[in-house]
Amino acid sequence: MTEVRFADYSDLFVDAEAQGAGADLPMDDAEGTAFLEDFVAALVDELSTQAREQGDRRAAAVVEDARAQLPYGGDEEEQGLGEPFRVLGRALTTVLQIPGLRGAAQWASGVPLLWHLAQVGRYLGRREPADDGRTLDVRIRERVLHGVDPDRPLIVVSHSLGTVVAFEALGEYEGRVPLLMTLGSPLATAAAVLHRLKPQPPRTPDPVERWLNFWDRDDIVVGRPRIEKWMLPNATGVLPETDRVDSDGMWVHTAVKYLRQASVAGPLVEALKK
Repeated sequence: MTEVRFADYSDLFVDAEAQGAGADLPMDDAEGTAFLEDFVAALVDELSTQAREQGDRRAAAVVEDARAQLPYGGDEEEQGLGEPFRVLGRALTTVLQIPGLRGAAQWASGVPLLWHLAQVGRYLGRREPADDGRTLDVRIRERVLHGVDPDRPLIVVSHSLGTVVAFEALGEYEGRVPLLMTLGSPLATAAAVLHRLKPQPPRTPDPVERWLNFWDRDDIVVGRPRIEKWMLPNATGVLPETDRVDSDGMWVHTAVKYLRQASVAGPLVEALKK
């Protein structure tokens, strides 16, 4: 019998005791600011490359406008921690004016998108300890693996930040993983994410027997499909296999949109039948 588990760790990102100006910021330290600057700059670079390859002059002009707004090594103490977030939010708002992204994005402006990206940075920051000293990333991985029986095959479908969590959690897992699916993943964002992963250098988790990675060109969170070039194989030689999907309509970053694609759902159904 197949069992389905959904790992929800959204409550771990909520600080009920947060007060003051810091509560209005997605990250309130210099290291978190640096991550977001790297992440947004990487996204802008990816979009610039796509616009150039497609010969889309309008998109290229929008991207260059956004690039001109990016902060570069400013003194956060002098300008205040909030200022880089406002600048990055404006740059992302500009990026979202690209026609394809404007029609597909689930964010009306760059500010809520920045909050979404900041969750990746908070996880990779490996701070925010609980009373017992366990950092945020440790608590999230424990939540994901809690109750999983390593004596039964585990098929993992992960999305967005969840792909980063799944990658690291499976490195600690001792059971079989016939299939790992990563949807809308920021793992390939080398400048911001790849070099912050554990272990280093990144390699396919040993339990994984097949890794399928899917991306949508209009999904702003996803880097270009280079992950198989930047990831080392595991002991059995497994590397991620990347395929592009093209979703229609709004909110292409959602897991539901990816799972509606036959190229995504098909391999998942076949794996579940085995």
